[in-house]
Amino acid sequence: MEDLIIYLLIGAAAGILSGLFGIGGGVIIIPALVVLQGFSQIKAQGTSLVALLPPVGILAFLEYYKRGNTDLYAGIIICVAMVIGAKFGAQFANMLPVDVLRKAFGIFVILIGIKTFLGK
Repeated sequence: MEDLIIYLLIGAAAGILSGLFGIGGGVIIIPALVVLQGFSQIKAQGTSLVALLPPVGILAFLEYYKRGNTDLYAGIIICVAMVIGAKFGAQFANMLPVDVLRKAFGIFVILIGIKTFLGK
């Protein structure tokens, strides 16, 4: 049950931030799965493809899947939550002043970059 809640939160965050900043959900999903769920980088990438399957190519997903580097359960739950989150993120983005949105995006990208660079 705890995994389900974490996957839903990751999916919702990915959807909201994708809608808010216009970025790919993998930027959120991959680090979240590595940090919060202890996935390996490769498994997180494969699972992210499951979540992003409708908007991303099926062939890349199949390569990860053939090698056992996906978690279908996590990916599908994240995908469902992203659908809902993206709507709210896009609505919120359209209510923010442009300069606030730009600064928030910059801070978000810097923080993700620092966390990725430093690792766990």
